[in-house]
Amino acid sequence: MDFSKAWEMMKLQQEAMKVKKELENTYIEAEVNGLVITVNGEMKVEKVDFETNNLVEKLTDKEKEALQNAIQEAVNKWVKKSQEVAAEKMQWVMSQMWMWGAAGWMGLPGM
Repeated sequence: MDFSKAWEMMKLQQEAMKVKKELENTYIEAEVNGLVITVNGEMKVEKVDFETNNLVEKLTDKEKEALQNAIQEAVNKWVKKSQEVAAEKMQWVMSQMWMWGAAGWMGLPGM
């Protein structure tokens, strides 16, 4: 076994974990008409807040909290699903690349 490659892989994994932790603790806010959405660096919605009643008037505190929670949950579900779809498509592309690399380009005359 090539220990230098294993060491490099371990260092890369440690660096990836460090970046992941930094992203978890990075927060970005976007505000439109008093609606503020806070997202972390991993694209997970951390908080939804109506700072004013400009968008929806006469919300009770309970209704406001329910709406904020629904927005947060819906966006997080959307992000998770979009990541799953992207990963599935990338998996197919990577498998095609591997097949062509292993058998296609090298095995076809004139390539």
